Amino acid sequence: MTATTMDATPAETVVSLLAREIEDGAVVATGVASPLVILAIAVARATHAPGLTYLACVGSLDPDLPELYPSSEDLRYLEGRSAEVSIADLFDHARRGRVDTVFFGAAEVDPAGRTNMTASGSLEKPRAKFPGVAGAATLRQWVKNPVLLVPRQSRRNLVPQVQVATTRDPSRPVRLISDLGTFELGGPRGARLLSRHPWASVDGITERTGFEFAVPDALPVTSLPDARTVSAIRALDPRNLRDALVGS
Repeated sequence: MTATTMDATPAETVVSLLAREIEDGAVVATGVASPLVILAIAVARATHAPGLTYLACVGSLDPDLPELYPSSEDLRYLEGRSAEVSIADLFDHARRGRVDTVFFGAAEVDPAGRTNMTASGSLEKPRAKFPGVAGAATLRQWVKNPVLLVPRQSRRNLVPQVQVATTRDPSRPVRLISDLGTFELGGPRGARLLSRHPWASVDGITERTGFEFAVPDALPVTSLPDARTVSAIRALDPRNLRDALVGS
């Protein structure tokens, strides 16, 4: 069956949005627990950005990306690499302004664009510990295009104020992509909804957002991925891992 724009799923739409954040020739990097982002990088390389440079968290530069594996630390992401790259190398390149795009997940995000990947409660008395910062606090401020990703939006992860501020960047607004829409957070204009996905309504997004946000009078609807992008997503993720990573 030939893929078409109209039969794109929510997960495929989110992957396409992530891929669109990557320009041809850009340097993009991933951290741990990033399978959805790895798929987006593979899709971008296969479609509009064949000249991207990819620094993979397993320590490889420009590995082959024939398909999405269940773990972003899968050693098959070493295959076909042009060189090896360490975490220290990644941070050195980022500090020198050589890394364009990195996607950051979070347990909590607030309207100022602060994220929490550390703990619930407080640092002094944490109730539960989250995966941790893994250097994201500085990396987010160094890369040219940081993007936040919340693939299952709810009032539990889009909150009025994060319990612990793991990352922040008050110098510029940041884009957040969720399974319901795209937001801009931080900056002088505060939280704004930039677009809603075709299956989401403004009321539904409001119901699943724990903070207030501005909505333009003519709110755009997110464009569905084109047939070429849908075909690339399905070829690169034949096990359909993407659907388990996005939405309810």
